[in-house]
Amino acid sequence: MRIFAGGLGTETNSFSPLPTGMRGFEEYLRLPAGQRLSEPQEATAVPWAAQEYAARNGDTTILGPTSFAMPAGPTLRQVYEELREEMLAALRAALPVDIVAYSLHGAMIAEGYDDCEGDLLARTRAIVGPEVAVGCLLDLHCHVTPQMVESADVIVLFKEYPHIDFAERALELIDLLARTARREIKPHIAVHDCRMIDLFHTTMEPMQSFVADMQAREGRDGVLSLSAAHGFPWGDAADTGTKMLVVTDQQPKLGARLATEFGDRLFAMRGKGQKQPVTIEAALQQAAQANATPIVIADTADNAGGGAPSDSTFVLQAVLERGLRDVAVGPLWDPIAAGVAMDAGTGAVLDLRIGGKMGPTSGQPLDLRVTVGGICRDARQSYGTSREPLGDCVAVSTDSVDVVLNTLRTQAFGPELFTNVGIDPRKKRIVIVKSTHHFHAGFAPFAADVIYVGGPGTLERDLKRLPFRKIRRPKWPFDA
Repeated sequence: MRIFAGGLGTETNSFSPLPTGMRGFEEYLRLPAGQRLSEPQEATAVPWAAQEYAARNGDTTILGPTSFAMPAGPTLRQVYEELREEMLAALRAALPVDIVAYSLHGAMIAEGYDDCEGDLLARTRAIVGPEVAVGCLLDLHCHVTPQMVESADVIVLFKEYPHIDFAERALELIDLLARTARREIKPHIAVHDCRMIDLFHTTMEPMQSFVADMQAREGRDGVLSLSAAHGFPWGDAADTGTKMLVVTDQQPKLGARLATEFGDRLFAMRGKGQKQPVTIEAALQQAAQANATPIVIADTADNAGGGAPSDSTFVLQAVLERGLRDVAVGPLWDPIAAGVAMDAGTGAVLDLRIGGKMGPTSGQPLDLRVTVGGICRDARQSYGTSREPLGDCVAVSTDSVDVVLNTLRTQAFGPELFTNVGIDPRKKRIVIVKSTHHFHAGFAPFAADVIYVGGPGTLERDLKRLPFRKIRRPKWPFDA
């Protein structure tokens, strides 16, 4: 068989102060058509899985381009259209094909396109016709739309949050598409709309058991795949929200019944699927009084992985005002301050203005006298089986508070964020990470406790305070 595989995506925060232009893709991930992959990353999981499948089975993989940007505001129209046409041109050049498989996100919004993934899949279907197996892997923080479902034979989502299962889910997608292309199965996708917007952590109950039950139901009685689309709360689109997908082998009634059954279970979990965030003051008070260390505090509202700038100073300012010591904070995105500190060099003492640059949700810049610590060019951090870029990093310290400044806007994934520049987070009293939950896999194993801070910041947790215009109502928590 001939398998065409590529990737295109970003997670769009409709309320982010940062537009997504071409530079956002070029800085994060921009792979040309034909580039082979040595290991999987979240954004490249499907092309990698297609390579692996073809190598095992004597098939041919034609790799299209893969372009992903760090989450931010809506993608510029001309940028999305250019990237889409680049993908479709590579597909046309690859014809004939038996399979088209994409790594997408599911929550990409561009100017004039509230459903980029549905648009790409529909145009793909128009090119290859009804007989070719078409499918995609989505982030579970996606908006599942009718156009996606109508255009694809198979849709598979990550099951875990943090998304540590991207490689397994990509291999699952390719296997189902190959069976579809060989006419061994005829997939049908059933969707249940849970009519809510919420966040769910699969590292805790009740979601741990929910994921296990989904997996236990797969692979028997014609049930091919179950996926819970948690939804992305900060994307303003008609289909924003939580949905349940069930893929069966020509059993639409069974699929609809299971989608409703599992979807109703999700709805019953509303407001209970995550560790609830607290105020900055409450988090720091709890951390200061803790006997065991380190206490890991997640600054969820300034998570670059959800479209925030990652330059807010609210938590850092509170730490300094309270006089807390033996604290590590990162990553704080400030290419200007990072460049100045790296130019000054390790051991230099200087006055430095840090953070607070992107607007009201970033807080005020802090003028601090700092000592420059370790420097790491082209730094990386672990995320599951992949190594994610951080850009250039530098540690600066003031009053026994260490801050990791970086030049590539991204969130905290693994402890290398700190160890790259000579900071051992295991030996700190308090570790503050800018992330909503992806940090958990890397930091929870050595944390005495994990505390989530809910704001202020770009990722406002009280959704009723955000100016949504497009979401389909009624929907919890807006409506009873």
